[in-house]
Amino acid sequence: MTERGPLQLGFLMFPGFPMACLTSAIEPLRAANEISGRTEFDWLLVAEDRAPVRSSAEVRFEPDVALADCGDVDHLYLLSPPTGQFADARRGQARLRWLDRTGVVLGAFSGGIFPLARAGLMEGRGCSGHWCYEAAFKAEFPKVEPSEAVILRERRRITVSGAGAVFDLMLRLIEERLGRQCMTEVACWFQHPFLRNEDARQKVPVARAGSTADALPAAIREAIRLFDTHVEDPLRIPDVAAAVDMSERHFERLFKRETGQSPLRYYRLIRLSKARQRVLYSNDPLSEIAASVGYLRSAPMARHYAEAFGVSPQHERRLLSGLRGEGTAIPAAE
Repeated sequence: MTERGPLQLGFLMFPGFPMACLTSAIEPLRAANEISGRTEFDWLLVAEDRAPVRSSAEVRFEPDVALADCGDVDHLYLLSPPTGQFADARRGQARLRWLDRTGVVLGAFSGGIFPLARAGLMEGRGCSGHWCYEAAFKAEFPKVEPSEAVILRERRRITVSGAGAVFDLMLRLIEERLGRQCMTEVACWFQHPFLRNEDARQKVPVARAGSTADALPAAIREAIRLFDTHVEDPLRIPDVAAAVDMSERHFERLFKRETGQSPLRYYRLIRLSKARQRVLYSNDPLSEIAASVGYLRSAPMARHYAEAFGVSPQHERRLLSGLRGEGTAIPAAE
């Protein structure tokens, strides 16, 4: 019987990538090797070239190999902020497509789904992407369906929402290769208290309320779902109250008690938060962004934006453009 070799994983780093995702992948694999007493997992740090890559935490990582020389891997995961791009897009994307044709499993952690989709490797598929990038992702990739699941494994694609879910994925890979006993011991090494099912939904904060949406009463959760699915075509608050079978007055009182904000204020903040994603992570014109969140003109959106976030969308873009030019990390979810 032929002895199997270790599972080879590559981690393709783009400048500003979320460092927590990388450590959440490597550390459980290292522990599995130590516990099993053999090398069951090997990994390589990969970059577009051999230059060090700066992470979201300003820590620099030395790649083991350039992407052009990375062929002997079973899995390759992209780690990136949403703005991640190859310096040579034609060559970098072609290399990813070549790896796909050779049977490599391709995946992405958090914002890494953006460069993977830009390479044309996600059309007609679903993906798990971090909730804070959802609006920007949908605008750029309307043919890819984002999922609320923390992990999505589908046809040689593995996409993961954030660092905690990356750890869950590695535990799954350990269990599949070494069994549940080893996986459990690895989880206990790191005091990872439970392993989520892959279809578990992402935890999403209730805006400015200090809690998560799943902790709210069912009627308020349904109202927030309606708000979230009617961003471009805002609903009237009386209609939302009727949809959750409440009088408008009772709905407003209950909503404020649970979230600390009126339904109207909360709804506006949802819309503005989605607008902010596109301000930060796209070059779309403000008029288009305003229309996408239910404003007829950009000026009222800009006024409400400044009230909500303390900076106008134009100024925030200028600031971000300056940071990118200086090589400073832009906001990235872990």
